[in-house]
Amino acid sequence: MQQDQDDEEQAPRYREPVFNLPFIVVAALGLCVALHLIRLYLLTPDQDFGLLLRAAFIPIRYSGEYEIDIYALTSPITYAFLHGSVAHLVINMIWLAAFGSPLANRIGAARFTAFWVVSALAAAALHYALHPLDHAPLVGASGAISGMMGAAARFGFQIDHSAGRAAFGGPTLPVAMVFRSRTVVTFLLVWMVINLVSGFISFAPGEENSIAWEAHVGGFLVGFLAIQYFEPRRT
Repeated sequence: MQQDQDDEEQAPRYREPVFNLPFIVVAALGLCVALHLIRLYLLTPDQDFGLLLRAAFIPIRYSGEYEIDIYALTSPITYAFLHGSVAHLVINMIWLAAFGSPLANRIGAARFTAFWVVSALAAAALHYALHPLDHAPLVGASGAISGMMGAAARFGFQIDHSAGRAAFGGPTLPVAMVFRSRTVVTFLLVWMVINLVSGFISFAPGEENSIAWEAHVGGFLVGFLAIQYFEPRRT
């Protein structure tokens, strides 16, 4: 009995690392940061403008007055990896780490990538629906990250650490059940108010561009309503 107790005391205890981000989330973080550093330090103003024309989502490109080229097909995805300022980038990367990591740990890298793409497309689509003739480029991962927040609400923000990594736990809650949770409803109300207010008042220091709250809502709705289609099959 004493020997067994000594063995238990000597057995190493598992400790989750402070920074335990899935590879796919690290890759997304790295790509966003690398692109912003390239724009800041390697590209000339003209080259950066050319990159925005090709990679940012510009609604008027689809108004019928311009030729639909390869960039018109790719920019509804590539815009999510560009950011308007360092503050914009930092805020989005913090939220990506917080909400993207448990989602990626739950659904896997391939499904997470597909989820990112679909949420980004939905964000751009709603932004376009409300601003079809807008010349201003839409950039930022906020739409895709809002989709991750919507997914988190469907899991009731439950985090499971049993596998040695933080992942959203429990079943995907039916929409009706979600609205019975005071925690989730409070989050949804606060999230919506913040996005509506931030559409008129920029909260990022030094940020001159307006915040595309419409894109946030588009991404959030897809994440909230469609996360079950990205779930791996349970046997």
